Amino acid sequence: MTARPAHILIVEDEPVSRKTLASYLDSFGYRVSETDNADEAEAILARDEPDILLVDINLRGRDGLEITRDLRARSEIGIILISGRTDDVDRIIGLELGADDYVCKPFNRRELLARIKNLLRRTQALRMLSRKRFRFEGFTFDLNTRQLTAPDGGQLALTRAEYELLRAFTANPGVVLDRDRLAALITQRRGGVNLRSVDVLVQRLRTKMGDDPRAPRILSTAHGEGYLFTAALD
Repeated sequence: MTARPAHILIVEDEPVSRKTLASYLDSFGYRVSETDNADEAEAILARDEPDILLVDINLRGRDGLEITRDLRARSEIGIILISGRTDDVDRIIGLELGADDYVCKPFNRRELLARIKNLLRRTQALRMLSRKRFRFEGFTFDLNTRQLTAPDGGQLALTRAEYELLRAFTANPGVVLDRDRLAALITQRRGGVNLRSVDVLVQRLRTKMGDDPRAPRILSTAHGEGYLFTAALD
Protein backbone atom coordinates (compact mmCIF):
# COMPACT_ATOMS: atom_id res chain seq x y z
CA MET A 1 0.00 0.00 0.00
CA THR A 2 1.17 3.55 -0.67
CA ALA A 3 0.45 6.62 1.39
CA ARG A 4 -2.42 8.73 0.13
CA PRO A 5 -1.46 12.00 -1.57
CA ALA A 6 -1.97 15.15 0.46
CA HIS A 7 -5.25 16.90 -0.29
CA ILE A 8 -5.08 20.65 -0.97
CA LEU A 9 -8.15 22.89 -1.20
CA ILE A 10 -7.78 26.14 -3.15
CA VAL A 11 -10.33 28.89 -2.48
CA GLU A 12 -9.78 31.64 -5.05
CA ASP A 13 -12.39 33.60 -7.00
CA GLU A 14 -10.06 34.52 -9.90
CA PRO A 15 -10.54 31.52 -12.23
CA VAL A 16 -7.32 31.72 -14.25
CA SER A 17 -5.13 31.99 -11.14
CA ARG A 18 -7.06 29.17 -9.44
CA LYS A 19 -6.88 26.79 -12.41
CA THR A 20 -3.19 27.51 -13.02
CA LEU A 21 -2.28 26.86 -9.40
CA ALA A 22 -4.42 23.72 -9.24
CA SER A 23 -2.74 22.32 -12.36
CA TYR A 24 0.71 23.12 -10.97
CA LEU A 25 0.07 21.36 -7.66
CA ASP A 26 -1.58 18.42 -9.40
CA SER A 27 1.62 17.94 -11.44
CA PHE A 28 3.47 17.25 -8.18
CA GLY A 29 1.09 14.47 -7.19
CA TYR A 30 -1.17 16.36 -4.81
CA ARG A 31 -4.91 15.80 -4.83
CA VAL A 32 -6.44 19.22 -5.47
CA SER A 33 -9.96 20.54 -4.92
CA GLU A 34 -10.93 24.06 -5.89
CA THR A 35 -13.75 26.52 -5.46
CA ASP A 36 -14.40 30.24 -5.73
CA ASN A 37 -16.52 30.75 -2.61
CA ALA A 38 -16.70 30.06 1.13
CA ASP A 39 -19.94 28.06 1.08
CA GLU A 40 -18.64 25.45 -1.34
CA ALA A 41 -15.36 25.38 0.56
CA GLU A 42 -17.27 24.45 3.71
CA ALA A 43 -18.98 21.62 1.87
CA ILE A 44 -15.64 20.24 0.67
CA LEU A 45 -14.15 20.58 4.15
CA ALA A 46 -17.08 18.68 5.65
CA ARG A 47 -16.95 15.70 3.29
CA ASP A 48 -13.31 15.37 2.31
CA GLU A 49 -11.04 16.75 5.06
CA PRO A 50 -8.22 18.50 3.13
CA ASP A 51 -4.74 18.68 4.63
CA ILE A 52 -3.98 22.22 3.45
CA LEU A 53 -6.24 25.19 2.70
CA LEU A 54 -4.97 27.88 0.31
CA VAL A 55 -7.40 30.76 0.58
CA ASP A 56 -7.44 34.21 -0.96
CA ILE A 57 -8.18 36.98 1.50
CA ASN A 58 -10.20 39.04 -0.97
CA LEU A 59 -13.11 36.72 -1.70
CA ARG A 60 -16.58 37.97 -2.43
CA GLY A 61 -18.94 37.29 0.48
CA ARG A 62 -17.12 35.65 3.39
CA ASP A 63 -13.48 36.53 2.86
CA GLY A 64 -10.34 34.57 3.65
CA LEU A 65 -9.93 36.11 7.08
CA GLU A 66 -13.45 35.07 8.12
CA ILE A 67 -12.88 31.55 6.80
CA THR A 68 -9.62 31.34 8.74
CA ARG A 69 -11.20 32.54 11.98
CA ASP A 70 -14.16 30.15 11.75
CA LEU A 71 -12.10 27.16 10.67
CA ARG A 72 -9.34 27.58 13.21
CA ALA A 73 -11.92 27.48 16.02
CA ARG A 74 -12.66 23.85 15.18
CA SER A 75 -9.78 22.46 13.11
CA GLU A 76 -5.99 22.13 12.98
CA ILE A 77 -5.91 22.11 9.17
CA GLY A 78 -2.91 23.91 7.65
CA ILE A 79 -3.94 27.34 6.35
CA ILE A 80 -2.01 29.54 3.92
CA LEU A 81 -3.50 32.93 3.15
CA ILE A 82 -2.96 34.47 -0.29
CA SER A 83 -3.39 38.17 -0.95
CA GLY A 84 -2.74 40.78 -3.58
CA ARG A 85 -2.24 43.31 -0.79
CA THR A 86 1.18 44.09 0.62
CA ASP A 87 -0.20 45.81 3.73
CA ASP A 88 1.29 44.31 6.91
CA VAL A 89 -2.05 44.77 8.70
CA ASP A 90 -3.77 41.99 6.76
CA ARG A 91 -0.79 39.67 7.24
CA ILE A 92 -0.70 40.29 10.99
CA ILE A 93 -4.47 39.89 11.37
CA GLY A 94 -4.41 36.68 9.34
CA LEU A 95 -1.65 35.16 11.44
CA GLU A 96 -3.36 36.25 14.66
CA LEU A 97 -6.57 34.56 13.50
CA GLY A 98 -4.68 31.29 13.13
CA ALA A 99 -3.27 31.14 9.60
CA ASP A 100 0.01 29.23 9.40
CA ASP A 101 1.51 31.23 6.56
CA TYR A 102 0.86 34.20 4.30
CA VAL A 103 2.00 34.85 0.72
CA CYS A 104 1.57 37.92 -1.45
CA LYS A 105 0.70 37.98 -5.14
CA PRO A 106 2.42 37.66 -7.46
CA PHE A 107 4.16 34.74 -5.78
CA ASN A 108 6.82 32.35 -6.98
CA ARG A 109 5.11 28.98 -7.42
CA ARG A 110 8.19 27.01 -6.39
CA GLU A 111 8.42 29.05 -3.19
CA LEU A 112 4.73 28.39 -2.49
CA LEU A 113 5.33 24.68 -3.12
CA ALA A 114 8.19 24.72 -0.59
CA ARG A 115 5.93 26.44 1.95
CA ILE A 116 3.22 23.82 1.37
CA LYS A 117 5.71 20.97 1.88
CA ASN A 118 7.00 22.52 5.11
CA LEU A 119 3.48 23.07 6.43
CA LEU A 120 2.47 19.51 5.54
CA ARG A 121 5.42 18.16 7.51
CA ARG A 122 4.44 20.23 10.56
CA THR A 123 0.73 19.41 10.45
CA GLN A 124 1.30 15.71 9.80
CA ALA A 125 3.76 15.50 12.70
CA LEU A 126 1.24 17.18 15.03
CA ARG A 127 -1.52 14.88 13.78
CA MET A 128 0.58 11.80 14.51
CA LEU A 129 1.41 13.03 18.01
CA SER A 130 -2.27 13.61 18.79
CA ARG A 131 -3.57 10.36 17.34
CA LYS A 132 -4.62 7.64 19.75
CA ARG A 133 -5.64 4.98 17.24
CA PHE A 134 -3.82 3.78 14.13
CA ARG A 135 -5.16 1.55 11.37
CA PHE A 136 -2.90 -0.20 8.88
CA GLU A 137 -3.09 -3.37 6.77
CA GLY A 138 -6.35 -4.29 8.52
CA PHE A 139 -4.85 -3.94 12.02
CA THR A 140 -6.02 -1.45 14.65
CA PHE A 141 -3.50 -0.22 17.22
CA ASP A 142 -5.15 1.60 20.15
CA LEU A 143 -2.84 3.62 22.40
CA ASN A 144 -5.49 4.12 25.07
CA THR A 145 -6.12 0.43 25.62
CA ARG A 146 -2.65 -0.68 24.45
CA GLN A 147 -4.34 -3.27 22.26
CA LEU A 148 -3.47 -4.48 18.79
CA THR A 149 -6.46 -5.91 16.95
CA ALA A 150 -5.92 -8.23 13.99
CA PRO A 151 -7.89 -7.95 10.73
CA ASP A 152 -10.07 -10.87 11.84
CA GLY A 153 -10.98 -9.02 15.06
CA GLY A 154 -8.78 -11.09 17.34
CA GLN A 155 -6.67 -9.42 20.03
CA LEU A 156 -2.89 -9.78 19.74
CA ALA A 157 -1.21 -9.63 23.14
CA LEU A 158 1.72 -7.20 23.30
CA THR A 159 4.41 -7.03 25.95
CA ARG A 160 5.21 -3.57 27.28
CA ALA A 161 8.38 -3.40 25.16
CA GLU A 162 6.53 -4.53 22.02
CA TYR A 163 3.83 -1.92 22.62
CA GLU A 164 6.39 0.87 23.03
CA LEU A 165 8.25 -0.23 19.92
CA LEU A 166 5.09 -0.29 17.80
CA ARG A 167 4.07 3.09 19.22
CA ALA A 168 7.42 4.52 18.10
CA PHE A 169 7.00 3.08 14.61
CA THR A 170 3.43 4.31 14.08
CA ALA A 171 4.36 7.79 15.33
CA ASN A 172 7.16 7.99 12.75
CA PRO A 173 5.88 6.37 9.54
CA GLY A 174 8.44 6.16 6.76
CA VAL A 175 11.26 7.33 9.05
CA VAL A 176 14.30 5.10 9.59
CA LEU A 177 14.73 4.56 13.34
CA ASP A 178 18.13 3.20 14.38
CA ARG A 179 18.56 0.61 17.13
CA ASP A 180 19.92 3.13 19.64
CA ARG A 181 16.85 5.34 19.28
CA LEU A 182 14.47 2.40 19.44
CA ALA A 183 16.19 0.98 22.51
CA ALA A 184 15.97 4.36 24.24
CA LEU A 185 12.23 4.42 23.61
CA ILE A 186 11.74 1.12 25.40
CA THR A 187 11.42 2.04 29.06
CA GLN A 188 12.08 -1.51 30.22
CA ARG A 189 15.58 -1.36 28.85
CA ARG A 190 18.40 -1.19 31.41
CA GLY A 191 22.09 -0.38 30.98
CA GLY A 192 24.06 -3.25 29.55
CA VAL A 193 21.22 -4.71 27.49
CA ASN A 194 22.52 -5.69 24.06
CA LEU A 195 21.01 -3.57 21.29
CA ARG A 196 20.37 -6.79 19.38
CA SER A 197 17.35 -7.13 21.67
CA VAL A 198 15.68 -4.58 19.39
CA ASP A 199 16.06 -7.06 16.53
CA VAL A 200 14.38 -9.72 18.64
CA LEU A 201 11.45 -7.40 19.44
CA VAL A 202 11.03 -6.44 15.79
CA GLN A 203 10.98 -10.11 14.86
CA ARG A 204 8.32 -10.77 17.51
CA LEU A 205 6.13 -7.99 16.14
CA ARG A 206 6.58 -9.28 12.60
CA THR A 207 5.61 -12.78 13.69
CA LYS A 208 2.50 -11.58 15.53
CA MET A 209 1.39 -9.48 12.53
CA GLY A 210 2.32 -12.10 9.92
CA ASP A 211 4.81 -9.71 8.33
CA ASP A 212 7.30 -11.68 6.23
CA PRO A 213 10.78 -10.08 6.63
CA ARG A 214 11.65 -11.22 3.09
CA ALA A 215 8.75 -9.19 1.69
CA PRO A 216 7.68 -6.88 4.55
CA ARG A 217 4.44 -4.93 4.36
CA ILE A 218 4.68 -3.25 7.77
CA LEU A 219 8.18 -3.23 9.27
CA SER A 220 11.04 -2.92 6.81
CA THR A 221 14.76 -3.21 7.43
CA ALA A 222 17.09 -0.37 6.41
CA HIS A 223 20.30 -2.39 6.22
CA GLY A 224 23.07 -0.91 8.31
CA GLU A 225 20.72 1.75 9.71
CA GLY A 226 17.68 0.32 11.50
CA TYR A 227 13.99 -0.21 10.79
CA LEU A 228 11.08 1.77 9.42
CA PHE A 229 7.30 1.51 9.40
CA THR A 230 6.22 1.22 5.75
CA ALA A 231 2.51 0.38 5.99
CA ALA A 232 0.08 3.08 4.91
CA LEU A 233 -1.89 4.51 7.84
CA ASP A 234 -5.61 4.79 7.10
